[in-house]
Amino acid sequence: MSTEASIKDLPKVDTALKGQLEGFSPDKLKKTDTAEKSTLPTKEDVEQEKQHTELLENISHFRSDKLKRTSTSEKIVLPTSQDVEAEKQAKAHLEAVEGFNSANLKHANTQEKIVLPAKEDIETEKTHQSIFQGVTAFDKSQMRHAETEEKVALPAKEDIETERAHQGIFQRLVSFDRSEMKHADTKEKNVLPSKSDIDAEKGHQALREGIEGFNPSALKKTETLEKCKLPTKEEIEQEKKA
Repeated sequence: MSTEASIKDLPKVDTALKGQLEGFSPDKLKKTDTAEKSTLPTKEDVEQEKQHTELLENISHFRSDKLKRTSTSEKIVLPTSQDVEAEKQAKAHLEAVEGFNSANLKHANTQEKIVLPAKEDIETEKTHQSIFQGVTAFDKSQMRHAETEEKVALPAKEDIETERAHQGIFQRLVSFDRSEMKHADTKEKNVLPSKSDIDAEKGHQALREGIEGFNPSALKKTETLEKCKLPTKEEIEQEKKA
């Protein structure tokens, strides 16, 4: 009696799921090959692992009795004279600000000044405003349709003849055959100066030596007279008539 009661208390399986489980056939399963992939560590990973292992071994076998005793000394750095002066000035400023008496302040009236634009600025602004209004209120319907003609300027007769001449010269230079050239001997000729050239060069040389070797102390002192010529009676009459 107790066995039947325990079976009734068990959870019931859905009929649809129960039918699928009862009609399941393992023959319908597809065969698959299972490939086990084992990723080998790289050289860097092995080196890091070795270092980590050595570090752990050193820490685990560390002996504290091998440590040497050291004494810690605390050094107090005294401020310099510049630091002391700066501190005094900062403290004086702070005391002056804290002890400031606002009753000593004088009353002042703040005036807001509005700088009016000059006449030229107003005229310029009016001109800009009128131009802007004319552009914004422009009616495109009043524009006339215009067709743009592309004009190709043909070369003149002289330009064509010049281009042909250049083209002919270029073609002759490209197709030039150097085997048709004749051998020529180059002679260097030294032209000697004539007798007149030598005499002229000697004269120039003597003149230059005379100028370079000139002694100004040999000059005589002279007085310069400025003569002012007065006009004649006839010249005065002609000047009056003119």
